[in-house]
Amino acid sequence: MSLDPARVLDLDPLLDDPDTRIVVCCGSGGVGKTTTAAALGLRAAERGRKVVVLTIDPARRLAQSMGIDSLDNVPRRVKGIDDSAGGELHAMMLDMKRTFDEIVEAHADGERAAVILNNPFYQSLSAGFAGTQEYMAMEKLGQLRARDEWDLIVVDTPPSRSALDFLDAPKRLGSFLDGRLIRLLTAPAKLGGRAGMKFLNVGMSMMTGTLGKLLGGQLLKDVQTFVAAMDTTFGGFRTRADATYKLLQAPGTAFLVVAAPERDALREAAYFVERLAAEDMPFAGLVLNRVHGSGATHLSAERALAAAENLDAEAAEDLESTAVENLDDARIVDQEGGKAGLRNSPDTYGSSESPASETSAPDGSEGPAGSDGSDEGSPAATDSTDATDRTDAPTDTPPHGHRTVEQLTAGLLRLHAERMQLLSREQRTRDRFAALHPEVAVAEVAALPGDVHDLAGLRDIGDRLAANRPELPETGA
Repeated sequence: MSLDPARVLDLDPLLDDPDTRIVVCCGSGGVGKTTTAAALGLRAAERGRKVVVLTIDPARRLAQSMGIDSLDNVPRRVKGIDDSAGGELHAMMLDMKRTFDEIVEAHADGERAAVILNNPFYQSLSAGFAGTQEYMAMEKLGQLRARDEWDLIVVDTPPSRSALDFLDAPKRLGSFLDGRLIRLLTAPAKLGGRAGMKFLNVGMSMMTGTLGKLLGGQLLKDVQTFVAAMDTTFGGFRTRADATYKLLQAPGTAFLVVAAPERDALREAAYFVERLAAEDMPFAGLVLNRVHGSGATHLSAERALAAAENLDAEAAEDLESTAVENLDDARIVDQEGGKAGLRNSPDTYGSSESPASETSAPDGSEGPAGSDGSDEGSPAATDSTDATDRTDAPTDTPPHGHRTVEQLTAGLLRLHAERMQLLSREQRTRDRFAALHPEVAVAEVAALPGDVHDLAGLRDIGDRLAANRPELPETGA
């Protein structure tokens, strides 16, 4: 299950290289992008880099794993890391609306900024318009890079149905806000008051009437006011999106595609690898999370299942044999003197006399119960007999215990067979990806038994990423 050494992704040289300024972790949702970004950031910091990790994950797992109560739009230093190499680790979570507000406040005077920030259309746009989150992630990345306060920025891209949204959404939003429709809507505001409306009434009264019905008169006015104010403040959105897009294409940026060894995730990863190449984005390699392994790969699923079936058959035979023996033991009432039968007979219950009072002693003389300890019908003898029964009872245990061991062994063999079948599926999926993209270097991380929730867990993930450590030691190692 090990990778071809020529295709192994070595991450430490990438993290140690001072020319590497931005690492972007991208991929489809639910493949471990957040954990990967945090682990890489921690490893780089403990190797001497001054790192900030930018996450857009609303689940806030990054804050929990780094021991921070909460993350916001301001980078916060993470305590508890090994800073002996002189590195630092900071973390932050994108606040989409706050980032948009900061752009407005940075490029507009107080009066104009207040007009924009209070505009209803702006408030809707900044709170959740399609593509705004991805656009603001690009803006925040540009802000962090411009500050030049950190020598490495690790970006956890927004969770989305498609990994390509991170590249596409900013351009879509910029194109929308700089598009012909928006320019047309701003024409009355640019021309000014009644003159502008008169112009529209002459040339486009039918179209504006239709737009007014579709959008509503107040919304149309809000859009006109917003776009006019934004455009005169700091230029078009498309220009800003293009500037950050070029930053992602710069040599100091490295894209890591994160995936799991599952068909859909690797299909998405393959598509993203092709898109990055088409866009001339600097692609470093693939991080494959949650890879399963086994220390007993020599035992195939087929052999394990066959052995389990054999054990089940043996256990069934033992069970049938034991059941027959138990039926034979139940006929013990016919044994010597019927004493056992009397002890278990319902006639003895409710009687104050001992069963032995109606029987003779072995020497033919009548004796009081318990006089010489030889009366098996006495309470003492009964207790003694019961004790003997209890002592002898374990003689039936070995067959039952043997059967239980067989059943447990069969169950373990079936679990092993399921694991081997899973490994086989994962290997076929990885082989298909490798056939499509043999040039892609890969770093694997073994599937873990639980979630990562602290720095120690992130450090372990970083070690596994850097060393491509298998889940279990190789046989003979």
